[in-house]
This record gives sequence, structure tokens and C-alpha cells, in this order.
Amino acid sequence: MKQILTGIAFAALWASASAATKFGIRTADPLILANVRFLVAGSLLLLLSALFFRKSALWPRAFEWPQLFIFALLNTTIYLGAFVLSMREVAAGIGSLSTATGPLFVVVLSAVWLGRRLKNEEIWGVVLGFSGAALATFPLLQNSYATTKGLLILMAGILSVSAASVYYARVQWQLSSLALNGWQVLIGGFLLSPFTLYFANWQDTKWNAQFWYSVSWLIVPVSVGALQLWFYLLRQDAVRASLWLFLCPIFGFTYAYILLDEPLSWHTLVGTMLVISGLYVAQREKFAQ
Repeated sequence: MKQILTGIAFAALWASASAATKFGIRTADPLILANVRFLVAGSLLLLLSALFFRKSALWPRAFEWPQLFIFALLNTTIYLGAFVLSMREVAAGIGSLSTATGPLFVVVLSAVWLGRRLKNEEIWGVVLGFSGAALATFPLLQNSYATTKGLLILMAGILSVSAASVYYARVQWQLSSLALNGWQVLIGGFLLSPFTLYFANWQDTKWNAQFWYSVSWLIVPVSVGALQLWFYLLRQDAVRASLWLFLCPIFGFTYAYILLDEPLSWHTLVGTMLVISGLYVAQREKFAQ
């Protein structure tokens, strides 16, 4: 029961990132919103790590710094930076749906990276999942709730985080999960900073209550809470942990419908079910173990 409640809490919090980002970019440039989130969240995570873990588990060893920079670049700078930018032009529900398609990209990238042949069920899972994403997205394109440019930015981010997941699995990390998360978020923020300083619209950014509410939600419940729940689920059962990603689109579309008045249609429902089915089919062999 504890693991079930933890999984539901993770999915509910993680899926809320899209809606929170939508509210935040109403008052601030997306790059500014992202950069403030990364720098504050990374610092907070490292502070918590210093309080609860030994110093030896806080500081990376010399050989870990390049690994952290690669992981931070893929997982935070490119992925989350692209995600926030895409939210200007893509519905929040689609943002949550894209999160669930990540494991499908991982299946494809891991096959390419490791030079293995995709299994039939993996191929069918990828076809089902991407078909579902296309079905859910198509009517939103027609109704101006998404643009082609926004979807391409979002897809680039998903490819980046999928590459980060494959890379993460190939590295023998010595840091605690809290410290690892803190460093990669903080480093990702520093790597994004030059682009934010040069390209962000600082003049029209309003540092008001709505901005800080959005940033605070993205930092505490999402970056700290949801990710620590995710690491707990991974420690319990890494394979079955990915099952909880299936709930993210359901929560995401619900938040978008209630909080942002985004439409729900049969395209959305059927497309989401196809994505969930594709995720299950592609990883069915792992779940059966």
C-alpha cells in the first residue's frame, strides 16, 4: 500500500509541472523561470543533502565532474529548458503526455546506443505510443493549442532526457541520489545561464506573486518532492517504477482541463490510452519478471 500511495503521489506531483509552468510564463520569460528554478532547487537539494548525509556523499570525486556535466546538460539544461520554452506554444496536457513517451524514446535510443535489435513487442509499443501522441496532439494543432514549432522543441527535449536516461544507467554513480539530483540541477542552471542572460526578455518579466508561486511549486513539490519519490520507487523496483509514468498524462490532462480550461476530446482520451498501451507493450517482458 505504501508503494502504491507513493507512486500515485509521484505521478500527481510530476504531472503538475506543465500547469505550473503555464502559470509561470504568463508573467516571466520561460528561460528566466527555468533558470531561477534550477539554481534555487539545486542549491536547496544540496543543502538538504549536507544536512542528512555524510560530506563524503555530497562532493563528487574528480572523475564524476565530467559525468555530472554531461548528465546535467542532457537532463536539465536541454530537456527542461526545451520543455519550458515549448510551454509557450504547446498545451499543458501535451507536455504531460510527452513525459510519458520518454520510455519509448529510451527503448529506441538504447537499441541504437547498445547496437541491439528491437524486439517485436518493442516495435509495436513504439508504434502504438507515437500514434497515440499524434492522435492526441492533432486536434490541438487545429485549435491553436499547439504549434509545430512548439512540438518540435518539446520533442527535442524528450530526445535529450531519453539520452540522459540511457547515459545515467551506464554510469556507476557514487553520490547519494539527493546530492546527484542537486548537482545536476544546479550545474544545468549554470549551463543555461548564458543563454538566459542573452536571449531572455527581462523587461517584460514581472517578479510578482504569480511568478514566485509558480517557481516555488516547481521547486518544492516537483524538483524536490516528486524526484525524491521517484528515486524511492526506483530503489524498490526499477522496472515497476516506470508503471507510475502511465498516470502522468491522466493527471496532466485533468490539471489542464480544470486549471487552464484546455479542451478534452475523444482524441485526447483515445490518444492517451494508446500511449499507455504502447508503454506497457514495449516493456511487458520486464513487468512479467
